[in-house]
Amino acid sequence: MPTRFKLDENLPRNAAVLLQQAGHDVHTVLAEQLGGNPDPQVFGASQEEERVLVTFDLDFSDIRVYPPASHHGIWVLRPHTQSIENTLALLRSALRVLESEPSQGRLWIIEPQRVRIHE
Repeated sequence: MPTRFKLDENLPRNAAVLLQQAGHDVHTVLAEQLGGNPDPQVFGASQEEERVLVTFDLDFSDIRVYPPASHHGIWVLRPHTQSIENTLALLRSALRVLESEPSQGRLWIIEPQRVRIHE
């Protein structure tokens, strides 16, 4: 079943292509002219559209501000370096986990060797 994603402005365009090629519905913050807006506005837009927010921004990993049960899902990518190759590798890893784990109401911290899921 396809997942609806919103990619934050800090992700490369290739990330959207990868997710679309995997059959998912992808919108980007930049395409929607939300770049540079405060985190709460970006988060609000993703929630209004019932999308999983994908970002490098660690602010979104604060469960006191963004409690997992209160949203449609947040994926925080944690590559060793923010290269396109590393970003795409993390997304491929997350897509494998997505086959058996839902994103709804969960915070995913996606690292090179593991995916931590907080409910």
